[in-house]
Amino acid sequence: MKKQTIFSPTARLGYGFPMESFEAGMAKAPDVIAVDGGSTDPGPYYLGSGKSFTDRLAVKRDLSIMIQAALKAGIPVIVGSSGGSGAGSHLKWCQEIVMEIADEEKLKFKLALIEADIDKELIKKKLKTGQVKPLHPAKQLKTEDVEAATNVVAQMGLEPMVEALNNRADVILAGRAYDPTSFAALAAKEGMNLGLALHLGKILECAAIASTPGSGSDCMIGYLYEDCFKIEPLSPIRKCTTLSVAAHTLYEKTNPYILPGPGGTLDLSETTFHQETESMVKVCGSRFIPSDKY
Repeated sequence: MKKQTIFSPTARLGYGFPMESFEAGMAKAPDVIAVDGGSTDPGPYYLGSGKSFTDRLAVKRDLSIMIQAALKAGIPVIVGSSGGSGAGSHLKWCQEIVMEIADEEKLKFKLALIEADIDKELIKKKLKTGQVKPLHPAKQLKTEDVEAATNVVAQMGLEPMVEALNNRADVILAGRAYDPTSFAALAAKEGMNLGLALHLGKILECAAIASTPGSGSDCMIGYLYEDCFKIEPLSPIRKCTTLSVAAHTLYEKTNPYILPGPGGTLDLSETTFHQETESMVKVCGSRFIPSDKY
């Protein structure tokens, strides 16, 4: 049976992780190391200012460990929403850190940068032709709002990361991205079940927060199969339970069964959660339904 192992070292790049957990993850021979670099939780200031809400030294520490381990193992590193908010300035900030690591550690690798910035003139053009609609409960966008904005990004889906993987990138730094994409991109490239891959990515993007006791600064690993996925923490003090994994699946959602995202919807109406071992949960039945319009 086809299998893919996805390693998530931390809930947010720069939040850190214990080396014992990281080494346990690498011992599982993962196919990819993926991490979410950003969040909208701190509010719009960091997007507008072009600054990161995570500490530079902490981000550098995490990336240095991840990149060196990945290059040694011959697997890619994928970072979504680089620099915290994923605008051009954040992407450049993260790129500079990666280049520093490469220089200091004498590393050679292929780096892919994926921008998420949207040109304001394009937005104003679309606005004039009635092609910009607000997401509830936001108000209708006005031309002066666009002109006043310092940074505008769009949430990318899987396709740009898959393209980078097809071009054999060793390290991928993406701008603002749908959180699960960093974790599901390799599965999409290899034609695996997108519903299961995106659901697994939804959980892995917060790493050990979905375990008990939860932590945003510890590692989690997922095993993707054709008909299910399994997930477990990498610290002996934590465990995944059906409750912790199901609860994390539902958080931040207005509908517990339908999770919309770029290109389609994750349908969890037939999803089941099974306690596989004391610390591992098996999940089946998650489906991806492509949307009529992207």
